[in-house]
Amino acid sequence: EGLEFSGVENQFFATIVTPEKPYPATVRVFPKTVTLPASRSPETEEKKVFNSYLSLPAESLAPGKDLEITYDIFIGPKNNSLIRSLDGDKGDVMDYGLFGWISRPLNWTLNKLSNLFGGEGNSWSFGWAIVALTLIIRTIMWPLHAKSTRTMKRMSKLQPKIKALKEKYPDDPNKMNQEMMKLYREFGVNPMGGCVPMLFQIPVFFGFYNMLQYAVELRNQPFLGWVKDLSQPDTITEIAGLPLNILPILMAVTMVIQMAITPKTGDKMQQRIFML
Repeated sequence: EGLEFSGVENQFFATIVTPEKPYPATVRVFPKTVTLPASRSPETEEKKVFNSYLSLPAESLAPGKDLEITYDIFIGPKNNSLIRSLDGDKGDVMDYGLFGWISRPLNWTLNKLSNLFGGEGNSWSFGWAIVALTLIIRTIMWPLHAKSTRTMKRMSKLQPKIKALKEKYPDDPNKMNQEMMKLYREFGVNPMGGCVPMLFQIPVFFGFYNMLQYAVELRNQPFLGWVKDLSQPDTITEIAGLPLNILPILMAVTMVIQMAITPKTGDKMQQRIFML
């Protein structure tokens, strides 16, 4: 068989070297530190790069003979549609991880939504595309979320009865569990009903996160005025050496509000732990 292709990649770019005919080869990749001159960056700085070496085919040449070895070389962005248009299995370079089967269609949808918002003619198109894609995902997931919320509401109404059972059978956990299960059946509550729907959403959220992390399309795309690059943290300043990012703060605020309006389950201590 032999080597089909070799290369190196980072978050957004890849170099892929493909021999015209696969052959047994040795590939070596090792890190190296280089110094960027001031002309390439705001100030001279050191960066870690990777050197990659690919051995030539083992061939014997007679005196006076020559040999031509042809390679196809791709050097460019890890754009999902671009990489997957290459021949062979080069699409595997777009490795989104375990939930790649979710990330790939989400990336396709993200680009289509960006085109709907003006594409290259609108510098905020990818920002609005992310917002729209998030709303689409949340809408699709709404039945699962609603089912989980209904179960949590029923569980919250049962908390006084569950507390009474704990006080009635403090030294008999088996009896207490039997009575609790009887209580659940009586009120038609599945104690796992609030968790299972949430578990089904986890692959989608991980796939969405990984897709955004490796979406080269987001590089240098601004949004909302203070966001200069959607592929980077939205740092507006630093306080005592710590970055101040607006979007994570807004996310934290909305999460606290969401928790405040979500039906409470468990005792007071559990609720405090969740809020913390």
